[in-house]
Amino acid sequence: MNDRYDAGDTGYGAVPYEVVGYDEYGRPVYRQVPAEQTAQAQPAAYDPYAQQQGYGYDVYGTGQQPPASPYAPGHQQPAYDSYATYDAYGSPTPYDPYAPGTGTQDAGGYDPYGQAVSSGRQPQAAGQTAYIPQQTGPAEDSPAARDGSVAWDGQAARDGSVAGHGTSAEGTGPGPAEPDYRTEQFAFVEEPDGDSEDVIDWLKFTENRTERREEARRRARGRLIALLVVLAVVAAGGVGYLWYAGKLPGLSSGGPGGTAAPVAAQKRDVLVVHLHNTVKGGTSTALLVDNTTTKQGTTVLLPNSLALTGDDGSTTTLAKSVDDDDTSGTRDQLDTVLGTSIQGSWRLDTPYLQNLVDLVGNIEIDTDTDVPDPDAKKKGAAPLVHKGRGQTLSGKMAVAYATYRASGESENAQLQRFGQVMQGVLRKMSSDPASATVTVQTLAQILDPPLTDKDLGTFLARLAELAKSGDYKTALLPVRPDGTLSAETSDSVVKDILGGTAKSPDAGSAVRVSVQNATGVKDDTEKARVVLLNGGFTFLEGGSASGTETTSKVTYADAADQAKAAEVAKTLGLPAGSVTKGTVSSGADVSVVLGRDYKPSSS
Repeated sequence: MNDRYDAGDTGYGAVPYEVVGYDEYGRPVYRQVPAEQTAQAQPAAYDPYAQQQGYGYDVYGTGQQPPASPYAPGHQQPAYDSYATYDAYGSPTPYDPYAPGTGTQDAGGYDPYGQAVSSGRQPQAAGQTAYIPQQTGPAEDSPAARDGSVAWDGQAARDGSVAGHGTSAEGTGPGPAEPDYRTEQFAFVEEPDGDSEDVIDWLKFTENRTERREEARRRARGRLIALLVVLAVVAAGGVGYLWYAGKLPGLSSGGPGGTAAPVAAQKRDVLVVHLHNTVKGGTSTALLVDNTTTKQGTTVLLPNSLALTGDDGSTTTLAKSVDDDDTSGTRDQLDTVLGTSIQGSWRLDTPYLQNLVDLVGNIEIDTDTDVPDPDAKKKGAAPLVHKGRGQTLSGKMAVAYATYRASGESENAQLQRFGQVMQGVLRKMSSDPASATVTVQTLAQILDPPLTDKDLGTFLARLAELAKSGDYKTALLPVRPDGTLSAETSDSVVKDILGGTAKSPDAGSAVRVSVQNATGVKDDTEKARVVLLNGGFTFLEGGSASGTETTSKVTYADAADQAKAAEVAKTLGLPAGSVTKGTVSSGADVSVVLGRDYKPSSS
């Protein structure tokens, strides 16, 4: 292990060395032999096997003769001394049991394992100590340098002795102070510690895992904040759209500017539709309203008892005005009473309604009653229309339901059914103006001017879009028993939906006379109307009685109207005894029943 300059080579030209001790790692330390000592120890003749010198040939050239071998011929073997000790060169030393550091386990005593150790300090050889190349010299402050002893395993004993296994044994006597060991004395200190690397790796792993957790938390917070921002933007956009479209409760959109428009300033397209029952007679009237400002559609149902004022100032009812087949006159009268502007009139006879429902592919509505089949021959037959939700109606069924009025029901009940059918038709109508126009043209219906097929198709397409989106409703115009409108009951319809002002005929302007024909002659009603209008009275159509009456009757309800009733009888040429107090028809001041005694020529 020691790289030295061929210490054992004593040939010519070689530099002699000798061992002077051992370093802290148990390696021998050499020095160069002085020249004069080398000259004295040089034999006359070189014998490589040292036969001239015997067994004790000095291989290191120290000039000293080592002791003779106990196995050499002629050598006397000394007695074995179990307590004898030997120095570093194998010479026996006397045993002193009272010497310091001596004990049963002392390094200088007997080693039970049979190893001889030295207990004394080795004298430092004089002269310059030579060091072999690639061999470190002894540390100046190492334990070996202080006490001169060398441990075979490279570790100095604490009490100055050298332990055979590299560890100092404790003696019984006092020893020198414990030396201060340095880290360079231990080889394991200079080697990398695997456990330290494991700890560093674990710390790095823990730190990385903590950083990953923090990064995950940051990403989660970022996603949550982004989600909240998106939800806020969507909510704000939805509210803005509803405000822009005028669908927020209590607000009306004024168009792109977003300003709330007054009710009267909102733009509306209004069309009046008259349903004529060609089988049983009678009419039903409704207004179709398209509010282009608020994007709302409405069907306004008009009772037949609604009082209207004619061009001549006479008072009539809606039913009478429609029966006169003067659509333009009825439209103008409605504009006057409701304070609105109607763009056109659509007369829809029941056969055309049946065809319209079949063209759109049937309708679905919630029916409120069973409707019998008008073509049934037997009583108790299955109803044509069943009561229930989501009933599918064909054209024939829709007409039967729209015109049905049960015994004892009010006129408004039948009017509500007509409104349901109209809204069901609009839900099935195409929202494309061209397709809706084709549907209207397929009906082959002659429309009253100025309404055209294209205008009607475009108008119905807009209402169909509102009906499909749920922005459509049906409302009934409330009227008084006399057919007039009150500001309190009509504001919700006339003002909010139609944007108009109610202008019913003045109740004190003329006496309203309801006339019922019981003479059996149809023309007598028209003759009586002309006579009353010429006399300054307001004529109200009372219809025709189921039978005939012998004598005519003039009835008043309030005592204040007795004189008015007498004046009516005089105008019609009836006797004064025909005037009696009783019940009058709705909306009239005086009721007249014309009997067979009525003579129009005498009027």
